[in-house]
Amino acid sequence: MKYSKIFLIISVGLIFTLGASEAKKSIEARIAPVGSVCLAGQDCGSSSAPAMAPTASVSDLPKVELSEGSEHIVEMLNSGQDGTMVFEPAVLKVSVGDTIHFKATNLSHNSASMAGMIPSAATSWAGALSQDISVTLDKEGVYVYQCDPHVMMAMVGVIQVGNAINMDDVREAAANQKSSFIMNGSRLDQYLSQL
Repeated sequence: MKYSKIFLIISVGLIFTLGASEAKKSIEARIAPVGSVCLAGQDCGSSSAPAMAPTASVSDLPKVELSEGSEHIVEMLNSGQDGTMVFEPAVLKVSVGDTIHFKATNLSHNSASMAGMIPSAATSWAGALSQDISVTLDKEGVYVYQCDPHVMMAMVGVIQVGNAINMDDVREAAANQKSSFIMNGSRLDQYLSQL
């Protein structure tokens, strides 16, 4: 009884966050059998489990090119190309002085710079929940930002402004930060590898 109540709460939360069809797919993926079961008396010598598809290594990801123009839009989404709870695009390269417009496309998200993961002379920011925010990035370096309520799910993004002069500091801080992610643990590493 206890587990069915928890499952119901998780299911309702997924439906609210992802929509009914996406929630159903997510739930089915989580409860799908993994591997095979061999019972006593059965021929257990060969595995009929499908081979796992190879996953792309961090170094195989394509590098992001410099974005054109001086103004760029990043959407805050429940679901996007990189999965659930994402910024899109999640990785940008821009020029010094460019403005990023964070759009609250879906509710209950914000954009906030992450302490220790922006250039030392840069100004931090913290947008309000479910509100658009525009940030002009006038210091060269790498900026990592998060959605405050969904940082545990690795809802983060990365922007390189000019040269990546603080990349070593950002990678060190990212190594500490990702231990707090309860899912998508490699997402931040993947994003940083695209710069």
